[in-house]
Amino acid sequence: MTKTLRRTASALLLCASALAWQPASADTDGKPTTATIHADKPGAVYDKAIFTQFAEHLGNGIYGGLWVGNDKSIPNTNGFRNDVISALRNLSVPIIRWPGGCFADEYHWREGIGPKKDRPVKINTHWGGVTEPNTVGTHEYFELIRQVGAQAYISGNVGNGSPQEMAEWVEYMTSPAGTLAQERAKNGHKEPWAVPYFGIGNELWGCGGNMRAEFAADETRRYATFVKAPRGTRIMKIAAGANVDDYNWTETIMREAGDKLDGLSLHYYTLLNGQFPPKGDPVDFDESAWANILSGARRMDELVTKHSAIMDKYDPAKRVFLAVDEWGTWFAQDKGTHPGFLRQQNTLRDALVASIHLDIFAKHADRVRMTAIAQMVNVLQAMILTEGKKMVLTPTYHVFEMYKPWQDATVLPIDIQTPWYAKDQFTMPAVSGSAVKGKDGKVHVGLSNLDPNQPNTVTVKLDGLNAATVTGRVLTASAINAHNSFDAPETVKPAAFTGAQVSGGTLTVTLPAKSVVVLELQ
Repeated sequence: MTKTLRRTASALLLCASALAWQPASADTDGKPTTATIHADKPGAVYDKAIFTQFAEHLGNGIYGGLWVGNDKSIPNTNGFRNDVISALRNLSVPIIRWPGGCFADEYHWREGIGPKKDRPVKINTHWGGVTEPNTVGTHEYFELIRQVGAQAYISGNVGNGSPQEMAEWVEYMTSPAGTLAQERAKNGHKEPWAVPYFGIGNELWGCGGNMRAEFAADETRRYATFVKAPRGTRIMKIAAGANVDDYNWTETIMREAGDKLDGLSLHYYTLLNGQFPPKGDPVDFDESAWANILSGARRMDELVTKHSAIMDKYDPAKRVFLAVDEWGTWFAQDKGTHPGFLRQQNTLRDALVASIHLDIFAKHADRVRMTAIAQMVNVLQAMILTEGKKMVLTPTYHVFEMYKPWQDATVLPIDIQTPWYAKDQFTMPAVSGSAVKGKDGKVHVGLSNLDPNQPNTVTVKLDGLNAATVTGRVLTASAINAHNSFDAPETVKPAAFTGAQVSGGTLTVTLPAKSVVVLELQ
């Protein structure tokens, strides 16, 4: 961490709620924030795949969170709960990664097809040692993505599976004819499914086999060889990439197997003090832990920059995309929950982590063309929490909803000069941001104030943009650990924002403390 900066002015507390906000005149340390949006220099497309979601057979991520089967007390369609599906559709979820994660490293697809009564009950050795009924398998997954309106991203088993098993799974899903296609039809789905993305294993450096980089590269080449798409279709092959700052892994995979790939993954979780196993309560934390986590989230910029530079050596045309297909916060599990289920409450701090990441991905949109937050429901930094019949949307969900215009928009470069926010040994720029020109032709600007104590006024020069009006929404709350519970589901939710004005090519925004603001310019 960089050296702690001493604030020269006392902190000014802003009491704001998600329901109402009044502009304030104070600024971080009395210093202004300035920015320039270069609408005249459009960048890469912000691929909608950056909003990919991740559903692993882990805790209540699938069972209870998505799937309720024949439980008629919870309204469902073909076993999937209607309330959760509706909420996911509202996010315009583009892709869902399944079945893992570490679970994929031991998943044998044949155990999840055919009559449910005949499917073996296994032990989920990775996550809690609980029974896995295999009730949700291939057919159920494709029913899930049909209901959500998403595309498929299948993670194949390189850990203890074989190239033949992987090849036959791909054929079972995608082939229009043959014995495996006939078997698929017998199990209820005559037409082949589209599998636009396929993961060649998961975390081969860890739970996927504890491989050395050189061996993993050879295995990646071998297994990828047998992932074959039917004529007239395409399957994008994504290799199991590095953990955090293992740059040698990226170097080795790109050097030895880059020509066999379409994408390379990167996994990075924001941890308290960067330490594993995860520590820190997801709700009961102080300002130092707030700054600790936000500073950790900002490290994603460094990781993507350095991994991308290595990829540039072997792929200067940027044909192979970087898929950050596991990211998000990871804390100690909620008190009283199963330690292997990784369930954690989601606060305003998590919302800021999400906005920081989405802004960083905009900066690197030429290389980062897929990411998947971990995970979708009831696990880690989830969009949604459920408990029996109850469902609640998290602050992270609301950030993803506010950033929906970024999907397939064109990135507009933004330069931000901002004072620093500092707490204890943690220092960082006080304001994060990104801007895009959406498919609707409008310009959308996201700005987050990481300082939990003081508002920040941002003056933005609009190069190449004539805007007459500005509207927006804000996500904030009165406390840094504010969260939505089943008893109080709307503690943190977006509200109309009136703290922005545009005139003469200049946008002026007064950001509340600890807030995410999304604006629309016309």
